[in-house]
Amino acid sequence: MDRRVVITGVGGLCGLGTDAASIWQGMREGRSAIGPIVSSEPCDAPARIGAEIKVLPDHDIDRKQLFTMDRFSVLAVIAAREAARQAGISSQEGNASRWGATIGVGAYGAATMEDNYRALLLRNANRTSTFAVPKIMPAAAAAQVSMSLGLRGPVFGLTSACSSANHAIASAVDQIRLGRADVMLAGGSEAPFAWGLLKSWEALRVLAPDTCRPFSADRRGLVLGEGAGMAVLESYEHAKARGATILAEIAGVGLSADANHLVTPTVEGPQDAMRACLADARLNAEDVDYLNAHGTGTKANDQIEVAAIKRVFGAHAHSLAVSSTKSMHAHCLGAASAIEMIACVMSIREGVVPPTANYREPDPDCDLDVTPNQARERKVRVALSNAFAFGGTNAVLAFRQV
Repeated sequence: MDRRVVITGVGGLCGLGTDAASIWQGMREGRSAIGPIVSSEPCDAPARIGAEIKVLPDHDIDRKQLFTMDRFSVLAVIAAREAARQAGISSQEGNASRWGATIGVGAYGAATMEDNYRALLLRNANRTSTFAVPKIMPAAAAAQVSMSLGLRGPVFGLTSACSSANHAIASAVDQIRLGRADVMLAGGSEAPFAWGLLKSWEALRVLAPDTCRPFSADRRGLVLGEGAGMAVLESYEHAKARGATILAEIAGVGLSADANHLVTPTVEGPQDAMRACLADARLNAEDVDYLNAHGTGTKANDQIEVAAIKRVFGAHAHSLAVSSTKSMHAHCLGAASAIEMIACVMSIREGVVPPTANYREPDPDCDLDVTPNQARERKVRVALSNAFAFGGTNAVLAFRQV
């Protein structure tokens, strides 16, 4: 039988707050962190809004290590350390080879890439900075977390656009189920506020000019955010043996691909991922209490996701509590589903469903209970988290009360 996988610690930072507790508090309050972008270089993009981390929390990352890190790696290390502290773990010589990390990122070290291009093209530098490549590479966050926490087991980065964090968590679950590791740090990180990346997103014509309004009839697109979310995953036996507090169980994983188009989603891909997740968790559709939707706030994505939910859940779709927390922390790309993991875990722990903020007008094509604007008390025994990405890569996780 597969080993059960549980969560014993969470950590995170995004526009809503610089630790998991403040992120959750912001979600409970229905507070949106979306506002003018101020930290990046001047940009002429029409949509100059996002959800930024205004000030990083105090940390003791070594200065020499910081010199080799892009911002997305810094965020990952801060979140991983918080999760490890809550879990009460630290790797030692005797167990380090059984502890690992899988971390997703949607893009790369955007700020480092831009700084080096500017030096080469505008200031006529004849070479890049020494650590440009290891700072930029998508696997950098996983490597930096490994070095920071002394993890010598399975360690790798993972990138699948906006599904990256759920894929990373799913991969960590596999390492534990297969017996390759006892403890895994898993999640995602993203720092997208660089001029070139903002201009690239602008060219796709999917950015909202005002704010993110998932499922609302007057929604006008997505909003970018930065952040990181991390979880300590352990086998159930390992957690019980050391007397750890178990926050929730990762009951199931469902993965699929649309195999259709780079940026146009299908109903079938998300539908297949949700069904696979329920099957892996040995759950019926009626067992799910809360669904944290991908919910980007674009016309097509929200409509297609609702159609997929209806296919999977049938009549129970209208009994589900659904919400998109991207309405508050914005779309953090490769980190999005890691931050949404915190929402799912805490909804189970506290019996509160976070809202879909900024909601104004019902949409007949999105006629589910999307928990508009205000959090709601509800017993949550099982929560699903959807992540659907460009390229048609879909990853769904099921969290269960223990």
